[in-house]
Amino acid sequence: MQERGERVVLVTGAAGNLGRAVAQAFLAQGERVVLVDLRREALEQVAAGMPGQTLVAPADLLTREGAQAAVDAALARFGRLDVLCNIAGGFRMGEAVHETSDETWDALMGLNARTVLNTSRAAVPALLAQSRGWIVNVAAGAALRGGAQMGAYAASKSVVIRLTESLSAELRERGINVNCVLPSIIDTPENRAAMPQADPARWVAPAELAEVIRFLASPAARAVHGAAVPVSGLS
Repeated sequence: MQERGERVVLVTGAAGNLGRAVAQAFLAQGERVVLVDLRREALEQVAAGMPGQTLVAPADLLTREGAQAAVDAALARFGRLDVLCNIAGGFRMGEAVHETSDETWDALMGLNARTVLNTSRAAVPALLAQSRGWIVNVAAGAALRGGAQMGAYAASKSVVIRLTESLSAELRERGINVNCVLPSIIDTPENRAAMPQADPARWVAPAELAEVIRFLASPAARAVHGAAVPVSGLS
């Protein structure tokens, strides 16, 4: 079994706030990290500030071919893949369900659900080939219950939970742990700007959420399968 410090970790959404924090958490343990996002320039800026072994692998995860290219790049460079962290996603609210546009629905289902499907289709064969692996997806606390003007977002993140549960049911007997996290509001510059009257100390810091993700992708979580773990800070 590959233990910490020997593994290869693929992190999607690596140019974002949470993606960077997750990559840093694994690099701090000596893991090798494949940084995946849409734009090469953004990934190279992220990689430039990170110590350790990284691989920049820009890819459009909305396509099956893009996800496969990212996994192929990881295998070509490191010869294996041990952990898939599906951090890529998006948020949008403001439309009532009956006013939801096709563009909003398609965008959120694509960013939050299709990316998980595509990366799973690309990565699972590599994990099965070595009979061991970890997948951690990012859903959301909002996925547990629909809220006003959040129907499309809640639905798309609920899909992530169901995909997590199905993947776990299919893969747990084959040595692969699959779980997801359900964060509340994440403390990012964008959220602070959007909610200036809120107290960000009650939110979830990216580094704190990254540590939960790292645990779920560790041998210490070998008995955890198909879980949707709330990470809500003080909110």
